[in-house]
Amino acid sequence: MIIEAEHYNTDHPELCPCLRYKQMFYDAPRDPEVPRSNDIHFWCVYTQSVLGPDGKLAVPGSCTSPSRKCYGTGKV
Repeated sequence: MIIEAEHYNTDHPELCPCLRYKQMFYDAPRDPEVPRSNDIHFWCVYTQSVLGPDGKLAVPGSCTSPSRKCYGTGKV
């Protein structure tokens, strides 16, 4: 079972290059004094939705495996 912190880890070395998330679009260091919020929004660049082309959830925990058919290509 994947714990939540791992499920939303955007530092994974095999993260799909087609996964987008809000933090990618601003350049500000994280303030360790401020608790993390659960305001985590991910989407697939191909579908522009929270689901990938294969109909599965587009989150780091699901988008880190090159064995996922749509990984990096958007094709299923």
